[in-house]
Amino acid sequence: MEQKNEWTKLTASADRGELEAITAVMSMIDNGLMIEDYSDIPLDGMYGTLVDESILSADRSRIAVSVFIPAERSVGDAVAFLRERFSASGITATLSLEGVDEQDWAESWKQYYHPVPIGRVTVVPSWQEYSPSDGELIVRMDPGMAFGSGTHETTRLAVLLLQQAISGGETVLDVGCGSGILSIASSKLGAGACYAYDIDPVAVRVARENVLADGAENVFCDVSDLLCQVKAPSGGFDIAVANIVADILLRLAPDIGSYLHRGSAYIVSGIIASRLDDVRREMLSRGFAEERVISENDWYACLFRRL
Repeated sequence: MEQKNEWTKLTASADRGELEAITAVMSMIDNGLMIEDYSDIPLDGMYGTLVDESILSADRSRIAVSVFIPAERSVGDAVAFLRERFSASGITATLSLEGVDEQDWAESWKQYYHPVPIGRVTVVPSWQEYSPSDGELIVRMDPGMAFGSGTHETTRLAVLLLQQAISGGETVLDVGCGSGILSIASSKLGAGACYAYDIDPVAVRVARENVLADGAENVFCDVSDLLCQVKAPSGGFDIAVANIVADILLRLAPDIGSYLHRGSAYIVSGIIASRLDDVRREMLSRGFAEERVISENDWYACLFRRL
């Protein structure tokens, strides 16, 4: 009998108002999400179509978002990652697990990852052969438990703004580093030293593994609850970057300036369209000037300068 490969279905259930926030966090694990939201299903069916009774009787005030974890990845790490991110974002959700057997998915997920060009930087999956062209900077990543493989809009936006901010030799602070992709990209772009922090020890472990695999010897990774354990160099960082949700960016705003010097760049990404003005107003009120705002698919990133 052919052996089946095991998958685990990890589901977050919550009130419908949490759907957008939960989807954003769970996409950090994998972009292939299954979303159950029955609020738009008409009670009497649709255009004469019969609707299953279980759907009609479902609680329309609740949603469920699921991701499938393959056997070769740690379910415990995934659960820990979600709990940390949900807690930091103020999301109230219930996590549940369900075992799933699949025959054909063991390697098929890799077909969705391809080299991603982002300006001068190209993010390449670690298992693919790739020959760079002249001047092309390669960041090799193994998409895993921590956020950041180059496929998400917020990561691409942050990398584009780093290319504008880095001229060579800068010290870079990466808050909420996830996979370490932004620090590794900063190193490849010519930064002198990059300090990457994340509240999640799993993310820090993944970042260190990616840094080692990429040979970025000037990237240093450690655990920190936002800025609590961060030690700024004398005179402050030249650049700070935070690719996190808007609510966390607003929590960072009162303190980030003390880690920077006058003229330092501060790059923020992970902002949905409806929260852009909130972040901009807060940063301007904290002594920063807005230099550039870019967007992709309703996600926004901003480059500010400390005055």
